[in-house]
Amino acid sequence: MSYKVTKESTSKRELGRSEKDKSAFQTFEDLEVYQVAREFRKAIYAVTHSLPEFEKYDLASQIRRAAVSLTNNIAEGHGRFHYPDQIRFILHSRGSLEELVDDLNVCLDENYLSNGDVAKLKEQALDVLNLINGYLRYLRDRSSSVREDDELDGAIVDTIDDLPL
Repeated sequence: MSYKVTKESTSKRELGRSEKDKSAFQTFEDLEVYQVAREFRKAIYAVTHSLPEFEKYDLASQIRRAAVSLTNNIAEGHGRFHYPDQIRFILHSRGSLEELVDDLNVCLDENYLSNGDVAKLKEQALDVLNLINGYLRYLRDRSSSVREDDELDGAIVDTIDDLPL
């Protein structure tokens, strides 16, 4: 059995929701951290188009994978039920962001980008990092109030709690 979503069926669902429900958080796309990371990913993708042709399969490919990983991990983490899983994916996202900052250093060192362009992108990366860290704090606060019985989940949270923000 398949369900066809039409404009009419969508609008009927919308009518059934209150104004409060419409403004409430619904999907990963509603997260500010995702929205800002997505804009950064777009800016980073633009960098790959300006790289020399011989970097097409090396540096450019690596940058694109890390940029996609940044937003993919936010999305996948949001889809997880347990807070420790969500935290783990957000930490992966933060790692991808740090990798992208290093890739910007490579672009600077190899004169693929100007100092000014790299500085602007690093400022944008810092905005994303601050939002990721804020989201991590939010998830950690939630996970400390809702503990799982599974020892593995508890071990993950204990380890994550010790990481600096």
